[in-house]
Amino acid sequence: MGHSLGGPSGISELMDDLGQALAHGGPHIKMLGGGQPAQIAEMNDQWRLRMEEIMNRAGGMESMLSQYDPPRGNPHFCRALATMLAREFGWPITEANIAVTSGGQTAFFFLFHLLAGTMPDGRRKKILLPLVPEYIGYANQSVGGEMFLAHRPLIKHCGPHEFKYRVDFDTLEITEEIAAICVSRPTNPTGNVLTDEEIARLSALARQHAIPLIIDNAYGAPFPHIIFEKALPVWEPHIILTLSLSKIGLPGVRTGMVVAHPDVATALGNMSAVVGLANPNMGQRIALPLLESGELLRLSNEVVRPFYVAKSAFAKRVVHETFGERFPWHHHRSEGALFLWLWFPDLPISSKELYERLKKRGVLIISGHYFFFGMGAIESQNAEWRHRHECIRMTFTMAEEVVRDGVTIIAEEVERAWRENGGSKS
Repeated sequence: MGHSLGGPSGISELMDDLGQALAHGGPHIKMLGGGQPAQIAEMNDQWRLRMEEIMNRAGGMESMLSQYDPPRGNPHFCRALATMLAREFGWPITEANIAVTSGGQTAFFFLFHLLAGTMPDGRRKKILLPLVPEYIGYANQSVGGEMFLAHRPLIKHCGPHEFKYRVDFDTLEITEEIAAICVSRPTNPTGNVLTDEEIARLSALARQHAIPLIIDNAYGAPFPHIIFEKALPVWEPHIILTLSLSKIGLPGVRTGMVVAHPDVATALGNMSAVVGLANPNMGQRIALPLLESGELLRLSNEVVRPFYVAKSAFAKRVVHETFGERFPWHHHRSEGALFLWLWFPDLPISSKELYERLKKRGVLIISGHYFFFGMGAIESQNAEWRHRHECIRMTFTMAEEVVRDGVTIIAEEVERAWRENGGSKS
């Protein structure tokens, strides 16, 4: 267990790069690798206003900083979240369906170990990822052996230099070892938004096999609403939906929220008590009146979403202008989240080596191979599936000049790799 959690991982490399770049990198670093949300002035004004309101209200600071909330979350916050979701989507939920965790990452650690791993009868259960690449932060969460079974996607070309991953339902199988199905929507790293039809089919499969469908909604609707396609949020008693305050602009307060059957919500509260006694208060206190008034939804719809729509459009334009026809390349259709997923077919070097070369030039991205985990069975059948080593993830949240300069250097290094290896770029 200690070796599993304490060893190197993709998520630790990502966060170390992010922290070191922010602390020591200086202005020359092109930080295109992390999931850090952008600094949006209007959102920062809201957080500053809320902090001032808390500080100026008698007992406000004290209640936020000097007392424990219940381990399942502040009751007023849980009630406000359930009321908003019931009002917006008609879901039959109450505060009994809500559990707060110390960030979304913690929520998934709890959920995966609550549902999967070694069962009392000795059997091992796994989490099915019906479509990879999938979020890097899941990969190393197991404390006892491989926890994930990943399914290779279909690749559908949908425009010049553009493609989209789709769930391959024809080969998707739910076996006895599957404890739950898990997807992120929009997907980190690719910006993929599973269609309403795909979600409905996954939900039906989960219901048929009496297992949960976990939907990671860290970027989705109703907040922070960093989603560029029409996609209906769904919840049913067998669905576990996670939300977060991070991507709306509060990553430092570490506030995750889980919408689930009351039994699951209660179990998560018990786990929070064991691991950390209680969850951080600050995010719940900041967001509570914004949830109650509906202002959080207005800010998501009118400020956050349009900001990232423009960021995505700029990044795609820069990539198309800079890459041109210099070498083979595609990007995943940008349907949400904070990233462009770049694919370089037949890249002469691995994405890991490309990452190292770019890092030396002050450009930080994430090598795509980290996002293809849980594929043991697939690897034995398709050991040379090069696609896993031809992709990188870049964020487009930084200033435009940082994105433009970073993309320029990426193009130079990919072109150099082709030149050094004498490969055909046709």
